[in-house]
Amino acid sequence: MLYAVFALLALPLLAGVLGFAFYNRLIALRNAYKNAFSQIDVQLKRRHDLIPNIVETAKGYLQHERGTLEEVAAARGAAINAAQAAAAAPGEAAVMTQLNTAETNLTGALTRLFAVAEAYPDLKANQVMLQLMEELTTTENRVSLARQAYNDSVMFYNTAIQKTPANIIANWYHFTPAEFFQIENTTDRQAPPVSFS
Repeated sequence: MLYAVFALLALPLLAGVLGFAFYNRLIALRNAYKNAFSQIDVQLKRRHDLIPNIVETAKGYLQHERGTLEEVAAARGAAINAAQAAAAAPGEAAVMTQLNTAETNLTGALTRLFAVAEAYPDLKANQVMLQLMEELTTTENRVSLARQAYNDSVMFYNTAIQKTPANIIANWYHFTPAEFFQIENTTDRQAPPVSFS
């Protein structure tokens, strides 16, 4: 009889302890993907800060390509706005889609700028432009690594909120799936070409 009473009292206590453990694990995983996104945000800011220098350096050489320069500036502005929205709510589907689209458009605009710049030998030989291109290439690699870390964190989090019995706690406390940071087109999965050799 005493064992039965003890078992009846121990069962809710064990369920409560397990519930707290699952809840704390989900909190840790959510914080991990938000931290991973903040690393992307740092690299995107660095990328966005480099672009005005590139445009300013190219401006003197590309006087007849004003439309291309304006396109890069507009794409940069949209990317900055999207990055700020995503930083406020990392993982949310709408803001991640907006960020993905803005960054894809910025990459496309930079690619077009570099393609136009290829036709200007003086610009290709400009030391400031070469240094900026090298910094941009390094930044693109850092963004890629940060994106991979973020997507890995999102995968662990999304898997945890879907597995039983943690999914019960996840549903009860409204843990929602996080969105991956993916590139829309396979042609955009590369850093913009920046070789001026």
